[in-house]
Amino acid sequence: MATEISKPAPPESHPGWTVLPPQKLPEPSIWPVTLALGITFLVWGLVTSLIITGVGVVLFAIALAGWIRDIRHERNQR
Repeated sequence: MATEISKPAPPESHPGWTVLPPQKLPEPSIWPVTLALGITFLVWGLVTSLIITGVGVVLFAIALAGWIRDIRHERNQR
C-alpha cells in the first residue's frame, strides 16, 4: 500500500508552471537497513572470522530477496 501525497495548488500560479499530479511514495521498509547490516558483517568477517562472514552472507541474501520481493509486490499492485 503506497502513501499518497497531495498538495493543494498554490493560490497564485506562475505563468508556464503546471501543477503536478499526486505521487505515490513507497512504503517504509526494513530491507535497506538489513542489507547494510549484512554488508557490514560480511566485511567485518573478512577481517575477523569465517563465522561472521557467513552471518553477513546470510543477512545479505535474505535482505536482497526481501527487498526484491517487496519491489515486485509493489509493482504488481499498480
